[in-house]
Amino acid sequence: MENDAKGFSALAFGLLLFQQMARAGCVGDYQSGFGGKGSGEKLKKKAPTAAIIDSQSVKMAGQPGKRGFDAGKKIMGRKRHILVDTLGLLLGVVVHPANIQDRDGAKQLKPFLLLFGWLQVLFVDGAYAGKLAHWIRQLPRHRNLRLEVVKRPKEAKGFHLLPRRWVVERTFAWFGHFRRLSKDYESKTEHSEAFLYIASASIMARRLSKAHKN
Repeated sequence: MENDAKGFSALAFGLLLFQQMARAGCVGDYQSGFGGKGSGEKLKKKAPTAAIIDSQSVKMAGQPGKRGFDAGKKIMGRKRHILVDTLGLLLGVVVHPANIQDRDGAKQLKPFLLLFGWLQVLFVDGAYAGKLAHWIRQLPRHRNLRLEVVKRPKEAKGFHLLPRRWVVERTFAWFGHFRRLSKDYESKTEHSEAFLYIASASIMARRLSKAHKN
């Protein structure tokens, strides 16, 4: 019984610590310094000048919390808006209700666009075209930042690999390998963001481990 009590106390303390760190937004702090740093032939400078933005709508598991209906994807749940470098490594993430349009949800990535001041170009799909480009140009940064829309060729039929766009889609595929991310199981969006950072840290650790073995 004593061991069970100690185990429960340790679990409760761990959950409380996780909640506090997630609320403070510091789960992904250390990861930000490694974004854009690869290994071997893919070695990149620590300050990438290009990044990609995209969103993924996911269902919720039935728990209470903020949610919305994505009419385009026919999904009731949340959207994961991510900013990745050209290797697909996570630079920032924001989770919000799925009813928020992409061009408005992308604005919630503003803290990361200001943090990574060396970025000069953002690659996006057609859902972000329009007023977002003007908003990007008005950001108070030391370097100009422009939005480049990667459009699907009109003559393309079925699956078509789009330049730059496939990188962020691969990142979402990496997240799909984690059972905890198959749906959104969290009541609070900051907890959802924290688990995405944890998954991304796991991906980066495996890449570093393989590079060390080679």
